Amino acid sequence: MTTTAETTAWSPPELPRPAPVREWLIEKMFRFGVRTMPITAALPGGERFGGGGSTAPVMRIERPGAFFRRLAVCGPIGFSESYVAGEWTSSDPAAVLVPFAERLTKPVNRPMAVFRRWADQRVPASERNTVEGAKENVRRHYDLPSEFFALFLDESMTYSAALFEPGADLHSAQLRKIDAVLDQARVGEGSRVLEIGSGWGALALRAAERGAEVTTATISAEQRRFVAQLVDAAGLAGRVRVLAHDYRELEGGYDAVVSVEMIEAVGMEYWPTYFSALERLLAPGGHVVLQTITMSHDRMLATKDVHTWIQKYVFPGGQVLSVRAVEEQAHQAGLTITARRSLGDSYARTLRCWRDRLYANRDEAMALGFGGTFLRTWEYYLAYAEAGFRAAHLDAWQFRLSRGCPTDGPTRPTE
Repeated sequence: MTTTAETTAWSPPELPRPAPVREWLIEKMFRFGVRTMPITAALPGGERFGGGGSTAPVMRIERPGAFFRRLAVCGPIGFSESYVAGEWTSSDPAAVLVPFAERLTKPVNRPMAVFRRWADQRVPASERNTVEGAKENVRRHYDLPSEFFALFLDESMTYSAALFEPGADLHSAQLRKIDAVLDQARVGEGSRVLEIGSGWGALALRAAERGAEVTTATISAEQRRFVAQLVDAAGLAGRVRVLAHDYRELEGGYDAVVSVEMIEAVGMEYWPTYFSALERLLAPGGHVVLQTITMSHDRMLATKDVHTWIQKYVFPGGQVLSVRAVEEQAHQAGLTITARRSLGDSYARTLRCWRDRLYANRDEAMALGFGGTFLRTWEYYLAYAEAGFRAAHLDAWQFRLSRGCPTDGPTRPTE
């Protein structure tokens, strides 16, 4: 996905071959499940069912035959593919998805556990985050033209959870988040700062404006190009180095090591390597600040080998940690969490802002060469993630890590 020519070539997911028995069974299960959920499913002939009242979000199943076939044959991935294919629609897909996401926070009964094992797909070996594999996985997501990201991100081009306060808009909330990261890391005049995962450059520039000497590293060719141009335009080339390095290739010692929502691209297999790199790159007396999306530990373990729609179409190689996993990996690497902050509520709002902005700029996106299937994929991805945070299936945390024992007293208990 490196050119607009590739994005315009996206086609709806191919409809699988019929499976009449499975389709009949899955329709029965779907109808039964939706009757207990606060949504309304609407069929073309006028039939409506579900546990929601007159104000409940409506899931319009436009092509029932195709929807139930895809769900029966492809499992959970098929449910999402069906939206992208236009087989079901909603004026507010995030609201429809919240009750489904809430189901993921509850214990699974035995029949449903058996069904999930049958329906879930396995993570392909091609998505392993080796040094070369990680570059390919990142290329497939981040090496879209920066003009596309500009359609839904704020002016700072920050692509991670904002930190809202009452009355704040998206841009001010993103700057507040960046300042919170830099404050936690004690970044100031003369600080040697390493950023693992450059994003689109806002944090590196903000740190340099504080008088820090910044090294920012990315394996995305598009992001490296964009950030290098941004640094030159700001006249900060003497303070900011932009490296095309994997975290495993970095060297040196830094007063502050910061990494904002990059660890989700590392993969469980390489978490020990990543946390060891954080410890190795940290100068004595320094601090690490890590911002990451999380889920419950039980759910993380249950899905660690499952190939999800997000991985297949948006974030290949992606894997979310739990708070417990962060604690365990940090401890094994010789690091201690000395402060933490939850951003889950802010992330739900951030995603809604992004989705609204992308929808408002849909015509401009089409003019840039991004086709309807591609845009429906991204609209669904943003709604899918928003629902996860609204249902508390997902959370996001900022952690400060240091060597040795905690200095700030006890931190908030884990789930």
